[in-house]
Amino acid sequence: MLDTRPNDNLPRGTICIEDLAIGMSRYLRKTVTDRDIALFAEVSTDHNPVHLDDDYARDTMFQGRIAHGMLTAGLISAVIGEQLPGHGTIYMGQSLKFMAPVRPGDTVLAEVSVREIVYDKRHVTLECRCSVGDTTVLKGEALVLAPSRKFD
Repeated sequence: MLDTRPNDNLPRGTICIEDLAIGMSRYLRKTVTDRDIALFAEVSTDHNPVHLDDDYARDTMFQGRIAHGMLTAGLISAVIGEQLPGHGTIYMGQSLKFMAPVRPGDTVLAEVSVREIVYDKRHVTLECRCSVGDTTVLKGEALVLAPSRKFD
């Protein structure tokens, strides 16, 4: 499937629960760099050589270095925390399934869409997906507490 969306990421901000609708979606694109992987290793303290050492990684099932799976998952967090619902959103849970590796230089499309809304509890269930080209590299579901105008 050809992605015809523009390359720029969507605006940041807040969509209050009162304005959410089933099917609403947001996305961002990010090219994963060697620097991103090194910084993630430093912050997370995950220095697995499959992420950092070309020689080591070449002899693994991936036949080369890959980004940390949670670095890719962090792009989902960015869409949720910055766009949908956005600022003020509180994570309550996340399920993830890693489908394929992300390599340095890959451009990841992280997409989030509203699947269910429980207005009285401010709970929103979001479908989450990351892809590189036509390949789904991550999929899952998030449960969040959405911001509300009633609590401003």
